[in-house]
Amino acid sequence: MADRVGSERIQREDGYLYFLGKDGFVWRTPMKTNSRGRKAKVGSERIKRATGFLYFIDKGGYVARAKMNRRGRK
Repeated sequence: MADRVGSERIQREDGYLYFLGKDGFVWRTPMKTNSRGRKAKVGSERIKRATGFLYFIDKGGYVARAKMNRRGRK
């Protein structure tokens, strides 16, 4: 299903949303319930994106990717 892409482990904190930015680094941004948090770069590892894949942080805290289901579209 999903392939682990990154080798750096991300420690998650409550109240933040984690995502892979356009620059290839992992970022965190505060959720609506977290009014004191700020957007910040979390990881130091740069991930090169490939077309047609969805990138996310898996349960273990590593960056993973899964093939997107586009139903016949490119």
